[in-house]
Amino acid sequence: MSDLAEDPPAIDIVLADDHEVVRAGLRLLLQGQEGLHVIGEAGNVPDALRLVEQRRPHVLVLDLNMPGPSSLTAIAEVKATCAVVVLTMQSDPAFAREALRAGARAYVLKEAAGAELVTAIRTVARGGTYLNPQMGARMALELTAAAAAAPDDLSERELEVLRLIALGHTNAEIGERLFLSMRTVETHRSHIQHKLRRTTRAELVRYALDHGLIDA
Repeated sequence: MSDLAEDPPAIDIVLADDHEVVRAGLRLLLQGQEGLHVIGEAGNVPDALRLVEQRRPHVLVLDLNMPGPSSLTAIAEVKATCAVVVLTMQSDPAFAREALRAGARAYVLKEAAGAELVTAIRTVARGGTYLNPQMGARMALELTAAAAAAPDDLSERELEVLRLIALGHTNAEIGERLFLSMRTVETHRSHIQHKLRRTTRAELVRYALDHGLIDA
């Protein structure tokens, strides 16, 4: 009987980024790690979806801004097939929230890629989640501030809908951004108006401004 520990299973990875030089650097980084295998590359969203369907990777490393349909839509489409690691330059916590809500299991900034990306890939392959530490801290602070700013018993989702209403988005646009149906957005809007006792968009904008949910 061997005393050697059994090697962990290999992790198959598809890389999706519209910059070839970025993909080359990522491939070089990941192929140098034990047990990580890049089995496909894509430069746009449709090719990424096709590779996931054909090759069934364990992990898809996906840039958030690529040609073709929305990467957020792609995340929602493949999340049941493989774990998605978002690798992006977008450091705004709003993008991280939307990616995680769509079904991403990790959010890594390109400026911090390297060991952090490898850690994220290994973590999601084991069924876990990974969030850039600085990003996680910013998201927590924003959520706390928003909750403190809205004392009228609004839920986190209602705060998001209210903010988008105040920024001028239509119900259809809000549904697309938050992956909600029109009926659900309308329901949230009705609840917001009831809780705040405000019915017009102007009144909702004024509330959002007064509570720091949007900038003047």
